[in-house]
Amino acid sequence: MDLDESRHDTALVIAPRGRLDVHSAAAFEQRLLGRIAAGERAIALDCSRLDYINSTGLRTLLRAAKELDRAGGRLLLCALTDNVREVLRLSGFDTFLEIHPDLTSALATRG
Repeated sequence: MDLDESRHDTALVIAPRGRLDVHSAAAFEQRLLGRIAAGERAIALDCSRLDYINSTGLRTLLRAAKELDRAGGRLLLCALTDNVREVLRLSGFDTFLEIHPDLTSALATRG
């Protein structure tokens, strides 16, 4: 998995590319939790190039969301591919993760 990062105002945008699975989740989780530990409080995950996610990847999202919540921050998911959207729906994660149709709308609602 490749990750691109950019800053939009006070939000950190992370755009994963490829698969979030057992092979990539540990490094992805370490990066996310490292950014949270460094003080990031608004993290938007642009999932437009995330092709696949499994239960290991879901656990990573859950842990990051909980850490941000404890710190008074928010994890925003946006631009989900159909595959990722379906996994989130089937697992019920779409009921408690904050999901937006695109990056613009996610960044507009982070306040």
